[in-house]
Amino acid sequence: MTKTASPAAIQEIEHCWIPMPDGTRLAARLWLPEGEPKPAILEYIPYRKRDMVRARDERNHPYFAQNGYASLRVDMRGSGDSEGVMPDMYDANELDDARCVIEWIASQPWCNGRVGMFGTSWGGTASLQAAVNAPGPLKAVLANCATIDRFEDDIHWMGGCLLTDSLEWGATLPAILASPPDSATVGDEWMAMWQARLKDISFPFENWAKHNRRGDYWRHGSVRFQADRLTCPVLTIGGWADRYSNSVMRLVQSRPDLCKGIVGPWGHHYPDHGEPGPGISFQDVALKWWDHWLKSDAPAESTWPSLQVWRREFDVPQDRLTMRNGTWVMSSTATGSKDTQLCLGESMLSPSPTVEAKSMAIPFDLRHGECAGDTGYFGRTGGLPLDQTPDDERALCFDTEQLDQDLDLFGHATLTLDLEIDSFPAQLACRLCEVSPDGRSNLVTRTVLALELDETLDGSRTIKPGEPCRYRIEFPTTAYRFQAGNRLRLALASSYWPLVWPTTHAPRLRLLPAKATLSLPAMPEDAKASPTPFPPAKDLPAVKRSAFISDGPLTRIAPNQQEETVHIGWHQPNLTMKFENIDLDFSYETNADYRIVANDPTSADCVIQVRFNIRRSDGSATVASRIHASGKPDGFSVKSVLSATWNDQRLLDTSTEFTS
Repeated sequence: MTKTASPAAIQEIEHCWIPMPDGTRLAARLWLPEGEPKPAILEYIPYRKRDMVRARDERNHPYFAQNGYASLRVDMRGSGDSEGVMPDMYDANELDDARCVIEWIASQPWCNGRVGMFGTSWGGTASLQAAVNAPGPLKAVLANCATIDRFEDDIHWMGGCLLTDSLEWGATLPAILASPPDSATVGDEWMAMWQARLKDISFPFENWAKHNRRGDYWRHGSVRFQADRLTCPVLTIGGWADRYSNSVMRLVQSRPDLCKGIVGPWGHHYPDHGEPGPGISFQDVALKWWDHWLKSDAPAESTWPSLQVWRREFDVPQDRLTMRNGTWVMSSTATGSKDTQLCLGESMLSPSPTVEAKSMAIPFDLRHGECAGDTGYFGRTGGLPLDQTPDDERALCFDTEQLDQDLDLFGHATLTLDLEIDSFPAQLACRLCEVSPDGRSNLVTRTVLALELDETLDGSRTIKPGEPCRYRIEFPTTAYRFQAGNRLRLALASSYWPLVWPTTHAPRLRLLPAKATLSLPAMPEDAKASPTPFPPAKDLPAVKRSAFISDGPLTRIAPNQQEETVHIGWHQPNLTMKFENIDLDFSYETNADYRIVANDPTSADCVIQVRFNIRRSDGSATVASRIHASGKPDGFSVKSVLSATWNDQRLLDTSTEFTS
């Protein structure tokens, strides 16, 4: 058990300005232990320290401060209470500001010159970016649910296919950036700051959609391509229900000298609030990391395991699971041992090639994807993949015989195959499932690929008449045990709506199975059950200063199989976070609506709506954002609308449109 100081020994500073070299000031909230200078821990994100993630901040930062660390939450430039504007994610100012903030912290009288940095999602990625040629005071980082490849493993694209999650984020980020600073913290200048921000508000989705190759735009800030320049220790944490988890094994594999990894069963959360569980005490895991790297008397060598992962097992597919089946295992490497090779035959996966393996058509069915669930990015309750059987029936499937013994998958499963393709663009959606004797199909891992891209996702392929194209398709990393008595299933299809925006036409794809193989890496030879479980999640803080009031549970629209138009969606009713000690309420509501006419990909239609309401002692703000994407014969068109009001007076009413 971690020894903590008395909460009375902590000085809490609600607001502090940090000056940047160009004169812009960033806003910070501080928790400072009394006494001699201490190491400092920084969280640097755009998610509004005053309200939006205030409750989450109060789980983490006071606890770190009670255990001997100066802890800071800083709003990025152009967000929350900070000055300036934010034109896009990870722009040059954002990366430069992080380094300046770290240097500023190290120079303060309450800091001993040693700094750590942490965060989840954007904050975790910002921490990894700061670790590239890290400034001197930065001694270690902890990145939770972070990405190291902004094109391949982020919210925007997967395998060169546009994710509709990018549309949801394209509606949400402008709403965050268009919300006002707080007069109680920044003073009378708050309205001028807000109006300046609204004047230069941007809609980054257009950048994300138009950069449809990996290229320099996405390589910027992608630590995967700068791993050799990481210069301080990294602990990276992920969850199998969150696609960002791919980053953990990749980092440990590329920089085993600096990087350690943990992957649990949860989604896009800090793991103390992780679902599906079991969750773990993120705060105590973090303190163990900080104590080693930031305390001056720490031993030089780390005994931290290289990789600790939750090895999943079969769960009955359902929208929401509170606990996963499986066990914690540890390994000194992120690379699996020898592979299990399976060959594709006539509806079969087998250890040896089928004698007569004819070419097979890969279906194009716009209902394929109805069982996909969410991707876990936004931390919503539920949204896990459902029983895959209906989607399996819309795909080309290959099954093993019933397994006579357990089969482990650790790392990247790899599919190698030859395809005949009539025209580009074309997509291939690939799923690995475990099928129980009663026929239930449980999703293990999945990926999609834009077949017109080369293996780098930078360049394009060409089709040679009469010649098949060879592809090597790498699934996201996972750790999974297929159970004896069940079957392994590979499912292939040429669309994956509504997770992936479809191509404008139905391509004709044929698989040539003669040389097609599926490779499954086994567990590393030294892998073993973790001898010491992680500490269980704590209910922090001990004294709550916030309350949550919901207008109702999240509701989902299930597709009607009898209707020609496929309609899927969800609605998160208004959820209010009340902070009585500062007389402030923050409320949000979101709605997603996806429609498509069966077998008409140009009819794809997606509408995302986001609304924030902020009630303060001096008035109320409402920010509403809407993005609408609709298919066209040669691409798609997008319209974004954003409005902001103060005490019912409209301060912003703007929109933008573009066509791909």
